[in-house]
Amino acid sequence: MTWSLFPNTKAILLLTAPLNVGKHQETSKRLHLPEYRKLEEHLREKGFQPADLLLERPEEVLGDYPPGDGGLERIKDLLGRGGRLAQAVDHWHTRAIWVISHYDEEYPFRFQDRLPRSAPPILYGCGDRSLLNEGGLAVVGPREADEEALGFARRTGDLAARAGLPVVSGGARGADREAMIGTLEAGGRTVGVLAAKLEKEIMTRDRRDWIADDQMLMVSPYDPGAGFSRGTAMGRNALIYNLADAALAVEAHPEQGGTKAGAESQLQRNKKNPDQQVPVYVRDLPSPGLTALRKQGAQPWPNPETPEELKTLLSPSPSAYNTAKTQPAEPAETEECNQQLLLIGT
Repeated sequence: MTWSLFPNTKAILLLTAPLNVGKHQETSKRLHLPEYRKLEEHLREKGFQPADLLLERPEEVLGDYPPGDGGLERIKDLLGRGGRLAQAVDHWHTRAIWVISHYDEEYPFRFQDRLPRSAPPILYGCGDRSLLNEGGLAVVGPREADEEALGFARRTGDLAARAGLPVVSGGARGADREAMIGTLEAGGRTVGVLAAKLEKEIMTRDRRDWIADDQMLMVSPYDPGAGFSRGTAMGRNALIYNLADAALAVEAHPEQGGTKAGAESQLQRNKKNPDQQVPVYVRDLPSPGLTALRKQGAQPWPNPETPEELKTLLSPSPSAYNTAKTQPAEPAETEECNQQLLLIGT
């Protein structure tokens, strides 16, 4: 599948992405999410989009914004990384990695609706982008789950495939991976939301085959070469839940671990945003970790046995989310913007 960067996506990458390719380590002080959101809000109030920073002189677009941290000079320095961006795009192209921003039509509308302030402005991925907006069942669990839990995860993935529903998971060893394998081997489709090393994870032979067959999409909000950290793992947990129509925790450790923390965070989001809830289910077992989640609002998994029962369980109500786009449409890509990007990189 071919793809190209729209002007807004180019601008957001220049402002926020590390653009580390090969041994080169970028030294520019890129914008982190709160800083980018503040900048974008300022642009919107003035009637601009990020792409306008490439088409016009930044000082004319920004005025005296933003104060501190280098201000205008910091923004201009980041926009001057056009050469680095071109190298990064070539590097991603050779690995079939695409990039979209929250201005692109294929960006997950569930993120726009459910995570309006914390949705990642950029997504990197490999595979069929249409899976980003098909919902499905999120299946999560610990890496060190027992055999019974792993078997349950695989059977759940198989049932989702027979129901025609994607499985969304983290792709990690354990319950996550077993649910995905159960789906794939039954001819279904999966979305793996990665916390690190997208570039490496897509290179295994079985994953390349599933990706080529449009069964698997691997996606991450982090640079394709970025390493793992607790922070990236926690950041991607919200994305797993909010790509899906509902979530199922197969098992959870009672005192620690990403499964319990991710489910707790989603249960808190559900309480704060009742109109944008993602139902969180847990297996109905005498497990201390799952019991703790039930006390916080998770629902017992009703153990659907047929594809029809699973589809009914996951069917969102008409008010579950608003499918209207909350961002302005991406302007058509122009030769003028391409030329300006090349000039910026010199």
